Amino acid sequence: MTLNITGILDATVSHAMGLGRFEQVNGHEPANAPGLGLTAAVWVNDIVPVRSSGLGTTSVALAVNVRLYTSTQSEPADAIDPALVAAVDDLCAAYIDDFTLDGLVRHVDIFGAYGQPLLVRAGYIQQAGSIYRVITITLPLIVDDLWEQQP
Repeated sequence: MTLNITGILDATVSHAMGLGRFEQVNGHEPANAPGLGLTAAVWVNDIVPVRSSGLGTTSVALAVNVRLYTSTQSEPADAIDPALVAAVDDLCAAYIDDFTLDGLVRHVDIFGAYGQPLLVRAGYIQQAGSIYRVITITLPLIVDDLWEQQP
């Protein structure tokens, strides 16, 4: 079996787009400045074997970053964090509600039973001379029976 990373990333992007909150959702970490509205990006952060693997196969914890961006120039400034947190709230509620990406993953490792828990971290980044307010969700996904083990 192989890691269906294209399917997992596409499903994560489609899910975010389906919320109707984002101007655009990229399937990669952008090197260029995002648009002026609320934007999201999805990319792989880590792939780590997990101890719950079967006898002849190895399962993995796949950490995907989902970063939300908005310009610090957005008006009113007091609405920036509430807009970002409302989008985070929608995303996390869906991730925790039996989120399997249509069977592509076993589940979201909400509490970090196999490593990294679901994590939300706010901050700022600078791209193309502009400063953006960002919130990054680390989404830990467990993928079962990915690699066969040879004796």
